[in-house]
Amino acid sequence: MKRIRFWFALTLWFLVGLLMVLFLFPLTLQAQLTPPWQISRTQSQSFEDLVQGKREKEGLFRLYEGAGKLYLEIQPEQLNRDYLLITSLASGIGEDRLVAGFPIRSFLFRLRRVNNQIQFVLPNLNFRVSQDPAVERSLQQSFSDSVLQVLPIAATHPTRNSLLVDFTRLLMSQDDVSGLGNYLSPHYTIDADKSYLNQIKAFPENIELNVVYGFSSGSRGTLPIPSIPDARSFNLGVHYSISQLPQDNRYVPRLADDRVGYFINTYQDLGDTRSRDPVVRYIKRWRLEPQDPLAVSSPPVKPIVFWLENTIPVEYREAVREGVLAWNKAFAKAGFQDAIVVKQMPDDATWDPADVRYNTVRWSSTSSSGILGIGPSQMNPLTGEILAADIVINGNVVRYLQDQYQNLSGLHHGLEDSLFTEDWCRQGLGFQQYWGQSTEGWSEEREQEKVSALEHLMTDYDLCYGFGALEQANMGMVGMTLLGDVIPRQAAREQYINQFLRFLVAHEIGHALGLRHNFHGSTLLKPEELNNLDVTHDKGLVSSMMDYVGVNLAPAGTPQGDFFPVVVGPYDCWAIEYGYKHSGALVSAAERRFLDEIASQSSRPELAYATDEDLFGFQDPNVNAFDLSGDVLTFTEWQLENSRRMWQQLERRYPVAGDRYSDMRAKFNQIFSYYSRQVSFISNFIGGRSFNRDRPGRPNSRLPFQQVSLQQQREALNLLQKYVFSTEGFSFSSQLLNQLAPSRWPGVGRPVPLLNLDYPIHDNVLALQGRILRSLLSPQRLSRLRDQELKTPQEALSLPELYDTLQGGIWSEVLQAERSGINISSLRRSLQREHLQILGAMVLGRSSVPEDARTLAWYELRQLQGAINHVLGRFGGQLDAYTRAHLAETSDRITGLLSATFEQVSVDL
Repeated sequence: MKRIRFWFALTLWFLVGLLMVLFLFPLTLQAQLTPPWQISRTQSQSFEDLVQGKREKEGLFRLYEGAGKLYLEIQPEQLNRDYLLITSLASGIGEDRLVAGFPIRSFLFRLRRVNNQIQFVLPNLNFRVSQDPAVERSLQQSFSDSVLQVLPIAATHPTRNSLLVDFTRLLMSQDDVSGLGNYLSPHYTIDADKSYLNQIKAFPENIELNVVYGFSSGSRGTLPIPSIPDARSFNLGVHYSISQLPQDNRYVPRLADDRVGYFINTYQDLGDTRSRDPVVRYIKRWRLEPQDPLAVSSPPVKPIVFWLENTIPVEYREAVREGVLAWNKAFAKAGFQDAIVVKQMPDDATWDPADVRYNTVRWSSTSSSGILGIGPSQMNPLTGEILAADIVINGNVVRYLQDQYQNLSGLHHGLEDSLFTEDWCRQGLGFQQYWGQSTEGWSEEREQEKVSALEHLMTDYDLCYGFGALEQANMGMVGMTLLGDVIPRQAAREQYINQFLRFLVAHEIGHALGLRHNFHGSTLLKPEELNNLDVTHDKGLVSSMMDYVGVNLAPAGTPQGDFFPVVVGPYDCWAIEYGYKHSGALVSAAERRFLDEIASQSSRPELAYATDEDLFGFQDPNVNAFDLSGDVLTFTEWQLENSRRMWQQLERRYPVAGDRYSDMRAKFNQIFSYYSRQVSFISNFIGGRSFNRDRPGRPNSRLPFQQVSLQQQREALNLLQKYVFSTEGFSFSSQLLNQLAPSRWPGVGRPVPLLNLDYPIHDNVLALQGRILRSLLSPQRLSRLRDQELKTPQEALSLPELYDTLQGGIWSEVLQAERSGINISSLRRSLQREHLQILGAMVLGRSSVPEDARTLAWYELRQLQGAINHVLGRFGGQLDAYTRAHLAETSDRITGLLSATFEQVSVDL
């Protein structure tokens, strides 16, 4: 009996223990797996307990702030509604794109309750349904929204039934909602101990939050950031604006047309089964309604108001104001009087420029950012209506120009030998021609691999101006100093700075109005009209402020006109008419005929349009960044001659007392860089063609593609021979070359530049010549020229003519030696070796050129070898040792190349 009782008790204790294990283990496991923020949840606390002692802020949402926490109270009717979140940098580090005022991202979001949580949801707006309820249900099943964060419901109000959530989690987590942490990862991560809520403001229609994120070095170590004391740590302030979308339905979205350059908002209408293209495209534009819809010209019901930030220096506020108001000329032609109004932000203003209720022009100081300006605008993603805009101008542009004028200092301190710094940097991203350089070697795959997340801002905002724009601005100062008979006075300097600043601001305001770049805008005038003030002040220097306009330096003997545009051009007026002219229609579809009548004028030359995607990977010689005039070849030749004159004047007039020789070197390289850009424009004519957006069947309609004429291509080749491949193009005295000393001064956060002390003239000249030559003989261009023979109704530039012209100019000392031998200079020998190397790679099959091009390379080398052997046999005794050795070695190398080709073909057979 005792044994039975023993086993019974043991079994009972075993069952009790098993039940305890089964009950407690999940709780223990849950405690181990649950994040700390969930363990410390205060669901047991009441609404009043959680908000007790915290500052209450009443607005779009009721906020409770205190002890490093921010609670958000969500009313039941605020669930599943659309709100707009805009994020921007409230404070930066003055480097790259981390500049105060710079946009980060904006999107529409909804707050959705799921069980005991609030989901922060980005609804999928890429697919919509206009009418059919059945398709609406299919849409919800087929495409997913994005849930960025999940916020536990901390408490429920006993009477309002509102929900309280800890909003700090959304703002302060490692995966911050702005995405800034992901952009800087893995080099830097958000350090929670160094991050904090800075400012919190609530208003009836919006809330404004400012968060300071402390970043510490991450898994891959630090990046070189000269503007901060220690690269292991820095702070970035992020401004969050949350606002509700317009509640009325009076705004009529305007349909886009690819003949007019607007940023667009797109979605696919799944309910549209009849259209060939079910994608709906609305342009981004402000809501501008006339007070008198029947009047030819009327003030708007609500003008577009821009506030000038109180950080703009007083002496430049008028220039900034004029840049903003320049667009009223275009709006006047679209039927609006004073559509844009400018106000000055008071010095004692209590509102933040990032407040979504204010459109501002901001002035941001930087250390080394190449961005001069950006004109982002924030829109309602459902309709394309622009709701807010903040223009950011890099205030250091004024300092750049002041320094340039006063002491001829260089732009790229410490990079004086990197003549093509900008080009080489951009090549890694596939953006060569974006800065006016050749796109040979560019590919869509390469571009997609290289472009970073912020680079895509160019699609949304058209990120503007880098070293190329600074080059143009600086070259204007150089031209004023070196091309004139006298040094310009202070008043002329200030006038120049104000003119450039007006143009810069007007360009960015154009973006804020919804306009994209127009790189065809510079082709409005003939070269001889560029310096006629009667023409440029009436018609405009260019057809569009939305181009990257090259500085207008007058040729010798011509009085200087405007350096940069001072009025909006005909394209600008036409584009504003398309976007803003009142139609009276109540729905978008009713505007189609009204809009088509405006857009059908696109074939007029002054309304030519080409934007960023036309610049990338498509070689149109009239679509460039920083060119000018409708005759690019003529204007470019003027600038090449101006460059030569500036080099000569640099040697004659400088240095003067108080200057440094490093100023000479920097100035020499600036002219060289400008020279390089001009010759790249010329090279675009070889195998070039234009692209038109005309619609078939319209009056004066053109074919989409038009090939560059043979006459222009031959003219371009002759110019390249004269200014790139000839000895005369780079003839500098030893006196000048021996004055080009580098700077040995360290800068802020920058050590003394580690450069060769003497100037590498051979390397720099060959860098320019080699880049142009390899571009002309690239596989892409040769394939294009071969196709052009079939696409040109008249005679086209053939591959044999290109090969013969280049070889005849590059090897002229050999091919034109009839009565005496000609010694070949060191610069020419380097160029000839480069040419031989390019043809040799074709012959050996190491270059993917068309087979006809490879055969022609073999033929050219064979002809060249015959000419070399003739010169050596007849004039060898008259040549110097350099030339004899160079020609003898070249002949031997050609022999090896030709024999290698023959053996390779034999094996294949």
